[in-house]
Amino acid sequence: MAKTAEGETSLRRRAARWAAGLLVAASTIAPVGAAEEASLDDTLANLAETLGALQHLRPLCGAQDGNAWRDQMNAVLDAVQPTREKRLAIVDRFNQSYRGSVAAQRGCTAAARLLAETYRKRGEALGRDILTRWGHT
Repeated sequence: MAKTAEGETSLRRRAARWAAGLLVAASTIAPVGAAEEASLDDTLANLAETLGALQHLRPLCGAQDGNAWRDQMNAVLDAVQPTREKRLAIVDRFNQSYRGSVAAQRGCTAAARLLAETYRKRGEALGRDILTRWGHT
């Protein structure tokens, strides 16, 4: 099924809104206690995996995102300020996901578009989770 220009524009708008929301969430993350730290670490690792895949999948199908997803991950890491060891682990998760996506998705197919949309929705949910559980206003 071919993507219409209107459909791609709508996808780009949703992705841009999601990315902006993620930046807001990242900028409002409050310090967490030890009990919540492991859960935040898991959520950040899942977000890194999601954004790593999006870094490859969205441009693969023509989105003009550039390094938007990598930049989003860096903004989250800057806001959370994990230890050096945790930061490296999260960055590694992003890079592994990116490389895995490159290996698995070599062209813009219906499956690649569906996967990109699935990851975008997953990223939205993770961003909401981060803001709801660890954010402050």
